[in-house]
Amino acid sequence: MGMMRFASIVALCAALSPAQTLDIYTIDVEGGKAVLTVSPSGESMLVDAGWPEFRQRTVSTGRIVEAAKAAGLTKIDYLLISHYDIDHIGDVPALANAFPIGHILDHGDMHPSMGERNQQIFRAYAAVREKIGHTTLKPGDKLPIKGIDVTVLTSAGEHIHAPINGGGTANPLCAQYPQIPVRATDYEDDYSVGLLYKWGDFTMVDLADLEAHHTRGLVCPANLIGAVDVYHVNVHGQFKGIAPEFVNAIQAPVMILGNGARKGADAETWLVLSSAPGLIDIWQVHESLNAGEGKNPPAKFLGNIEPYDGFNWIKLSVHADGTFTVSNPRNHFSKTYRR
Repeated sequence: MGMMRFASIVALCAALSPAQTLDIYTIDVEGGKAVLTVSPSGESMLVDAGWPEFRQRTVSTGRIVEAAKAAGLTKIDYLLISHYDIDHIGDVPALANAFPIGHILDHGDMHPSMGERNQQIFRAYAAVREKIGHTTLKPGDKLPIKGIDVTVLTSAGEHIHAPINGGGTANPLCAQYPQIPVRATDYEDDYSVGLLYKWGDFTMVDLADLEAHHTRGLVCPANLIGAVDVYHVNVHGQFKGIAPEFVNAIQAPVMILGNGARKGADAETWLVLSSAPGLIDIWQVHESLNAGEGKNPPAKFLGNIEPYDGFNWIKLSVHADGTFTVSNPRNHFSKTYRR
């Protein structure tokens, strides 16, 4: 799996004060997205609100509120909606009624091609964001959450052009891998707000649902974002989001997938991620039933194993010295990664 930039140790889960750590919860919203961050300052940010009530899907609001209360929160300071697909925009009116929200961040207006169901959900969301207060994000913006540095890498189909995080080195992988064609119908995916989190020496990249064609601009012809410690895998690990020239360039020792049992964490994705240079471990919110035998992490790295679903999140806790711990509440297993 390439040269390891980190060593790792196994430990039991430990309760850590929010003042001592940066805590990031990848909440189980059944293949949607809801990632809750609690800064060392105590301020919080939720990226995406999972699903509304939709077909056989249960609205994600209750699971988000449960995670927020478990994190010791009484409000969500910032709600960032990365894009307006139904599994990310969720039911923001219900969430705002259930748990206070301080301010909303997003990429602006919905792409006009989206269908009527999405348009209805967006209109209800837009009414809430106007009431609460709202900021449209652009590449290069810094998020206002105190205690950590979060940079907007992508938004509304645009990306940064100047290197950050020690980036700027030419990427030889760009010649090795042709750019994956754009999927013309996935407009909102490619409007995703993508983020680079930084606290001290720790870095994490999360591109929401940005697809492979568009991730290339961040690493070709030069890698603008450098190496990271954690890759929060885009598009739930669906293969349409996986560009080898991106995955291999960022050299993440740890990867986290917010997938569902039958959504994301594709077999083809596993082949790319598991062979990436510097990789130590892959963590998934769910065992992937679509991937097949040998294309899931060991059970201790899976938050939920079929057929039992305990709605377990995966928790990432970053310490001030740059080490970080990933924890699985299903089995009380955790692993700490040190430089």
